[in-house]
Formats: sequence, structure tokens, C-alpha cells
Amino acid sequence: MGRKAQLKTTRNARSVTAFLARQPPDRRTDCQVIVNLMQEATGSPPAMWGTSIVGFGSYRYRYASGREGDWMLTGFSPRVQSLTLYIMAGFTRYGALLAKLGKYGTGGSCLYIKRLADVDLTVLTKLVEESVRHLRSGRPAEY
Repeated sequence: MGRKAQLKTTRNARSVTAFLARQPPDRRTDCQVIVNLMQEATGSPPAMWGTSIVGFGSYRYRYASGREGDWMLTGFSPRVQSLTLYIMAGFTRYGALLAKLGKYGTGGSCLYIKRLADVDLTVLTKLVEESVRHLRSGRPAEY
């Protein structure tokens, strides 16, 4: 009988404040803006997921294979190359918003931004809000 694989990235009690305090000053400023934006969009406080992701809220997912679990509604990680924002609904339905966003890259549910100054913050806020609303409606992610 095989064992089920466990997710390595799970919500935990590590300090978001301590994690963000270790970021370079300019990155820390961008992170605080993102914390405020995502907290407002979800109504949930930030929590650490794994060692390097700040997540907000949670939702239950279930794949066609039967695998299911809990994951953050949205979140971000201040990586070395870019700020990685997790737009968990995917990007398929957000072409019009992405066209107005600014400089970014995507992969799966990841939105890569070098710095917040490269994007329109109003458009980014709308993207996060719409993704959260999509997931809360119970509809699956669309990649």
C-alpha cells in the first residue's frame, strides 16, 4: 500500500513580520504594499506558507484525480529575480487586465514582477480581487 504524497508548502506559524524584515529595504516596501493589497482583497491576515511564501486565506481544491487539499487564495514571495504573486485562479480569463498591467511575466498561476513600479497598482488590485472572487465562487482555476 503506497503512501500519499504530502505537500511541502503548508500554512505554518512562522512570523510574516520577521520574514519580511529580512528583505532588502526597497523590496520590503513593495512587500508591505502587497500585504495590504492582498489582506484587503481576502479579508484575511497574512500567514507563512512554507519558508518563503506569504499567503492569505484558503480554499479547498479537488482535482479530477480525486486529490484534494487546502491552499491559499492568493499570496506572494519576494524571490531574488522578481516578486512572485500567486494568482490562484490562473490567467485565462484576465487577458484584458493583463493588457493594462505593465511589465510582467507568467507561468502557471505565478505572476512575476521585478518591482511594483513596473505595474499599474490599480490593475494589479483588480486582478487579485477577481481571482479571489473566482475561487470563492467554487469554480476551478483556469490555466
